[in-house]
Amino acid sequence: MRRPCSPPLSGDDPRLTDPKLLDAFNYQKLFEEKKCDVYRACEWGQIRRTYESKRGGPIAGKRPTVVCQGIYVRPDSPVNAPIQMANTPVGVQFHQGSHYATLAMLEGFVPRPEIKVVQAGQVGQRYELLARGEIDAATLMEPWITLAEKNGFKKIIETHYLGVENISFDLEPETFQALMRAVRKAVKHINADKKRYLHYLIDEMPAKYAAQIMPDDFYLPRLRYVDPSPYTREEFERAHRWMLTWDLAAPDASYEKLVSNSI
Repeated sequence: MRRPCSPPLSGDDPRLTDPKLLDAFNYQKLFEEKKCDVYRACEWGQIRRTYESKRGGPIAGKRPTVVCQGIYVRPDSPVNAPIQMANTPVGVQFHQGSHYATLAMLEGFVPRPEIKVVQAGQVGQRYELLARGEIDAATLMEPWITLAEKNGFKKIIETHYLGVENISFDLEPETFQALMRAVRKAVKHINADKKRYLHYLIDEMPAKYAAQIMPDDFYLPRLRYVDPSPYTREEFERAHRWMLTWDLAAPDASYEKLVSNSI
């Protein structure tokens, strides 16, 4: 099932450049609406959402997918290295992995005041804006990375990052443990033959893009899956301290309040 895309923001909308004006919940609203009892996303976004959730639901542990995202520019872009990204707007989705990962990737090369991120929607929307020349750079994940590279787009920098699982307070422990057993089994099968399952990624794309790539086009080492595991205090506090330096987390968000480690 494809996630519904939000309409693009207009060019003078202040939400384009100020993440404080946007809700941290996107598809995660399904959890808030009690339409699901388990949901996952990047660790940074989940720290914020767990704190802000009206429904409530702790971080249960680290998710199996270690996602990769990279900053891409068009083939004719003069940018060829991260240090050239100063004051170049990068399309991301605020409060999601692309947002946080972009800040983390660039701050090792560019002074913070010269790092520019703009709200550009979900990954398919970001790719389209980049391809049409409406933004100069965009942070992409698979399968859009494979599509971008097949069409000659240049990768400037990429990173893998952790994600976590959140669960509802009323989810039966037996149900959650059964789910985790199924996830571990899936991880084993995927790692044994990643190419066999790539059609699921391709099937999520609109047909005009899905027709442009095939499983043989993917760089398989980029796809990383591990068994779910506990989210340690050290991992939480490291991520939380970093978020505070960008004013993207509440100072009183704590491990005790937000993490149950049910895994």
